[in-house]
Amino acid sequence: MDTIKVTQIIDKWQSDPDYAVEMMQDIQQEFRHIPRSALEEITRRTKTPLARLYHIATFYKAFSLTPRGKYVIQVCTGSACHVKGAGTVLETLQKELKLEAGETTSDRLFTLEKVPCLGFCSMAPVIMIGSDLIGEVKATEIPALINKYREADHD
Repeated sequence: MDTIKVTQIIDKWQSDPDYAVEMMQDIQQEFRHIPRSALEEITRRTKTPLARLYHIATFYKAFSLTPRGKYVIQVCTGSACHVKGAGTVLETLQKELKLEAGETTSDRLFTLEKVPCLGFCSMAPVIMIGSDLIGEVKATEIPALINKYREADHD
């Protein structure tokens, strides 16, 4: 973790404890997770109890205490998506990425998540890769989709 960057983020918010959440948001954006050492530095500089910061970090889904990939892949497992093959899509993603839901690839390019609903039932099954919504996805399309994002990362 870049301690200089964490210090700059805390300084940006003038070490004001009222802005601890904003500091955490900036750190999350910078590092794609909130390292423990960053929480400890926020605690030290703002006098906000570490337990409170952990409560915030574990309560809000936008925060992660473990490293996340550049592309978070969310697989809808709601009723409509389940009926239309979301289980097969998820299994194919797990095989293609060589990981389980909730894990991140070793190159930190992808994080795979199961979500209860993405709200696009009419397009089931649905996945999101980053901010890209992909409806009526078929398991056979998964390798090409993953390669597209891998190639985009190398451009």
